Amino acid sequence: MRLTALACLVAGAISMNATAAEPEAMNEDPYLWLENVEGDEALDWVRARNAVSEKQLAGDPGFEQVRKDILDILDSDARIPYVSKRGEYYYNFWRDKQNPQGVWRRTTLDEYRKQNPKWEVLLDIDALGKAEGVNWVWGGYDCLRPDYDRCLVELSRGGADATVTREFDVSEKAFVEGGFSRPEAKGNVSWIDIDTVYVSTDFGDGSLTDSGYPRLVKEWKRGTPMAEAKLVYEGEKTDIAIGAFHDDTPGWERDFVYRGLTFYTNELYLRKDDGELAKLDLPDGAQKGVYREWLTVELRQPWELGDQTHPAGSLLAINFDDFMKGARDFEVVFAPTENSSLASSGATKDYYFINVLEDVKNRIYVLTPDEDGWKREPLVGAPEFGTVSISAVDADESNAYFMTVADYLTPTSLLLGEIGGKPEVLKQLPAFFDASPYRIEQHFATSKDGTRVPYFMVSEKALELDADNPTLLYGYGGFEVSLTPNYSASVGKNWLSAGGVYVVANIRGGGEYGPRWHQAALRENRNKAYEDFAAVAQDLIARKVTRPERLGIQGGSNGGLLMGNMTVMYPELFGAVVCQVPLLDMYRYDKLLAGASWVAEYGDPDVPADWAFLRKYSPYQNVKKGVDYPPVLFTTSTRDDRVHPGHARKMMARMMEQGHDVTYYENIEGGHGGAANNAQSAYMGALAYTFLKQQLFKGK
Repeated sequence: MRLTALACLVAGAISMNATAAEPEAMNEDPYLWLENVEGDEALDWVRARNAVSEKQLAGDPGFEQVRKDILDILDSDARIPYVSKRGEYYYNFWRDKQNPQGVWRRTTLDEYRKQNPKWEVLLDIDALGKAEGVNWVWGGYDCLRPDYDRCLVELSRGGADATVTREFDVSEKAFVEGGFSRPEAKGNVSWIDIDTVYVSTDFGDGSLTDSGYPRLVKEWKRGTPMAEAKLVYEGEKTDIAIGAFHDDTPGWERDFVYRGLTFYTNELYLRKDDGELAKLDLPDGAQKGVYREWLTVELRQPWELGDQTHPAGSLLAINFDDFMKGARDFEVVFAPTENSSLASSGATKDYYFINVLEDVKNRIYVLTPDEDGWKREPLVGAPEFGTVSISAVDADESNAYFMTVADYLTPTSLLLGEIGGKPEVLKQLPAFFDASPYRIEQHFATSKDGTRVPYFMVSEKALELDADNPTLLYGYGGFEVSLTPNYSASVGKNWLSAGGVYVVANIRGGGEYGPRWHQAALRENRNKAYEDFAAVAQDLIARKVTRPERLGIQGGSNGGLLMGNMTVMYPELFGAVVCQVPLLDMYRYDKLLAGASWVAEYGDPDVPADWAFLRKYSPYQNVKKGVDYPPVLFTTSTRDDRVHPGHARKMMARMMEQGHDVTYYENIEGGHGGAANNAQSAYMGALAYTFLKQQLFKGK
């Protein structure tokens, strides 16, 4: 088991006068009532907006075919059923037409190799929801080794981040009467042993952080009320979240407490047998991992250690017990270069592996620790291009691994391999669209400050550079999230096949080049992400791929904030905007749901110096009457308890009042993903594609 300190936490070109922005932001917001998520007046407003958009979009002659195409893809039995090994079984969660909310099931490896494996269904979420009258959405599970017969199952209402936890007996295929059960809240329960768990949750007044996550973690014994659980650690209200976990790796069993200070800083404590906590003397900004005898440290900031300074983005390793005794002779497992960064890392029984991004292309390396350091070799059988991910099958028992491989035009493959040998293809997604007419290219745009910004473009091989191609540009640019080439049947079927060009921008704020790429667009430098995205749009226009009237953009969550700012900062560049589950009011974002946890990313609007730069990229404060903005579709979810739906509601209301061309749809369920099942996902996707086609294919 690889552990990290935050493993259980939650995934300007325009200026504005301060005296004009601040009174409006603080005192004159006429749409605060739309922040009342389930208030009758607010929901009546939502239903009225939904009715208009459904008439405009769902009433389009092409809508139903798009919706059906997406749903057929999502419900297809030919999709890859990804599995996790627990004991002798391989577990999977599956949704399809017959099981829209899904079934939790398992099979053996011999069966899994077959084209149509026989599955043993453990829990039917549709049947459970019907029996209990709740729209339950699967939230995951944690099974107790070595038998894996008792599991802690998480469920949420409508796809929210808040979940309930219930103990499940796999042999009986039933919840354990009188077993561990945690009421609905943001939090977590994890095994220590059959009669003991760690629980971090809402224990009542004062038990949550300002971000809405647990501030307390306790040790809970079977047969006792949760309220009587023993306190293990208590954090501060200003922390992000507190939790604890038991490392059950045979021979290296340990207990840890983690403390999330901010989104990017944390502390990790070893919990000794007597309950005493020993803090690991490591930088707060580093990601800490423990596996078997090794302690790993992934740096987010440079770390001066002795006479050597390790750059941000480095991965270091040392024997855990030696470190706790004072040793600091770390081995350098990975050091970043100008064009490379660490995407992920992990371990099998005898090897460590790293996944490196080199100009946004994955490279997998296997490392073998020995007396002379960590020997590094490329993984046999890994492809040269595309998105490649790797994970151990059963890290405590073998050197087997799963590898997934895909790019924008190549259907995803799942391979099974043993380090040192050539992997075999276990499963492959069928081609949901004919990719033969298309090609993938990587280009680089030059941002305002001279930075080279990579982007991928998928288009017809015979593309005419006549500035008349409907083009969809996607971006995110935040939280060190990297956008790599992945197969999207929906994009291929509903955009490429319709004659569109698809582009993904790898702008700063993401993780494509490690911490430096992310940190270059933090807080007061947020404008760099927007300048990068604008540079990609301008490059597409300069290369005559498209023109503003044919150029649409799309993004969600932090990418929704990107969409909002591109709309108000660069309206002349775009012909349509799809803004999904967005942040938009940066004056109040930290007071809404999980917003306080993102202050390290954006800044604190309650600090005057921070609001001075935040107001420059707060779309809600910067949108103006009389400006010719591109048409915008806002989508969100009532049940999103991460990014408050009030952001999209208020922006829609303000732009509508100002007379702009805006459309709105709010799914009453769905959580932060915007949809709670495949049918809802298909509907939301069809709304977006229909809107984009209506705006960008005019005259085609």
